[in-house]
Amino acid sequence: MNIAVIGAGAMGGVWAARLAAAGEEVTVVDVSTEVVGAINADGLVVEGKDGGTETARVYATGDPAEVGPVDAAFFFVKAHHTAGAAALARPLVGPATTVVSLQNGWGNADTLAGVFPPERLALGVTYHSAKVLAPGRVAHTAVGPTFLGPYADGAAGDGAEAIGAAMAAAGIETTVSAGVKTEVWKKLILNCATLPTSSLTRLQTGNLGQPGPLLDLLDAVAAEATAVANAKGYEIDIKERLETIHGLLGRGGAGKASMLQDVEAGHKTEIEVINGAIVRAAVETGIDAPLNRAMVALIGGLERSWAQGGPV
Repeated sequence: MNIAVIGAGAMGGVWAARLAAAGEEVTVVDVSTEVVGAINADGLVVEGKDGGTETARVYATGDPAEVGPVDAAFFFVKAHHTAGAAALARPLVGPATTVVSLQNGWGNADTLAGVFPPERLALGVTYHSAKVLAPGRVAHTAVGPTFLGPYADGAAGDGAEAIGAAMAAAGIETTVSAGVKTEVWKKLILNCATLPTSSLTRLQTGNLGQPGPLLDLLDAVAAEATAVANAKGYEIDIKERLETIHGLLGRGGAGKASMLQDVEAGHKTEIEVINGAIVRAAVETGIDAPLNRAMVALIGGLERSWAQGGPV
């Protein structure tokens, strides 16, 4: 397949390298001239958990018009860059292109569906994790399942099936399902409990999962979010979610959550599509979500502190 990966950050780097290694024709699109230059000069370098490195020789550009329509366009940009990235990526999307969002949170696919035909959009979620080490160099820190399906309810799943097959061939464990939105909400519940709390406490993943008042708070945030998901019609069991969250934290070791990485770098977080999405859905369904509202307020306050010279 002819594939474009929009956003050569942590996860975009992993996906581009994996797909290229499997024989797909991959182009990376990024607005950073430093990133584009590094990839074209030295390749896209991915460090594995075992300490080994792999280098993918892919072409990078900041101008999608150089590339033209592709078979699949993967979006891996941060939520607040999705609208701008979609506008930039218009030359990549033709009548047969499948647009794929594997981004964190809830709302990115809605943004993309406002620019591209909803029936051409595949929505997904992944439990892989990665971090940026330098321009064009990322660390693949954890491996997990990936779920994908059509964005539009009742839409044909041919595009998602083809993308799922390509990812599976690249060694990315993928389940394609028409019920993928439930899986996205399950990951959203995990993220709304763990991301802001890790960012506010600066705790690494393993420490975040130690029994005590903080873990009790995580559980309460997750339970509140699950109640909202249930009210939206998603059948999600809180016991399963808590067991999964505790298990992931217990295996997390010295890993750092993506939002904590943003906070340490002084970058805007994705709180609005994480806990903010829970709060908006709670309003829609008439449910109170005070813990998730508190997380939105606290992370928002932390971001504001940087403008007055607060510590990063």
